[in-house]
Amino acid sequence: MNKIVLSFLLLFSILTSCSNYGQLRVIADLPGSLNENSGLATYGDSTVWVIEDGGNKDELYQVDFKGDIIKSLKVKNGDNQDWEDLTTDSAGNIYIGDIGNNTNKRKDLVIYKLPNPTIEPGDKIDAEKIKLHYPDQKGFPPKKDALFYDSEAIFHHNGKIFIVTKNRSHSFTGEARIYSVPDTKGSYEATLVGTFIPCTDWNTCRITSIDISPKGDKIIALSYGKLFVFTDFTWDDFTKGNMQEIDLGARSQLESVCFLNDTTLLISDERAHGEGGNLYTYTLKK
Repeated sequence: MNKIVLSFLLLFSILTSCSNYGQLRVIADLPGSLNENSGLATYGDSTVWVIEDGGNKDELYQVDFKGDIIKSLKVKNGDNQDWEDLTTDSAGNIYIGDIGNNTNKRKDLVIYKLPNPTIEPGDKIDAEKIKLHYPDQKGFPPKKDALFYDSEAIFHHNGKIFIVTKNRSHSFTGEARIYSVPDTKGSYEATLVGTFIPCTDWNTCRITSIDISPKGDKIIALSYGKLFVFTDFTWDDFTKGNMQEIDLGARSQLESVCFLNDTTLLISDERAHGEGGNLYTYTLKK
């Protein structure tokens, strides 16, 4: 009888634990030193590049699918005010979005452009600065109903970095704004590309990361529990195509998404309230 009870409790524990991740499959428990991971990028191998957000080191980490840090690079000229996302281009460069702006007060937003870190021989890496400001932001901060200028999401396409904002306005409408800047060193007024409303619930509809597929035919935006899949679009406003909403069934602090290949996503969350701090996969349905 005791064995039956113990078996039931074990099964219940497993099912309960798995349900916390919804449709996500855990690959690895990320190192405790990366509790506040905020951006992912991959070069298609069995490793992922990771950054942490504001208050953490100015370092870029390579982590294998066992959850071990196998390389760390100090980013020269790359002060971590609030690093929030990573993206790569076809030439192998990697970009760090220092665009976190919770209070909407920042006037020093920057995207750091780094050469391919996989071939960097030392423990430091150079960074070029792509400085930017938003053309429609007048107040620092603006009024509470216009807190549109925080961002945790960037991707690269055709010589441009696209930035999607995280709405912090009250009342919350769900609106996210899309901007672009050139991918070269300089200081720019960002171009307002468009706006869209993924959904209207504060808890699950604020965009925390974004990526474009290797083929360039899909864009994935991540929120706290949902994916928004854009297809059949034209440039530059990719929201004019189709948008599919996918509820992942997970409600941890999901912060980062990137494509491993055209159908497989890598997703991570911060460790908070005794949960998260994992690297996950999710497979898109064809």
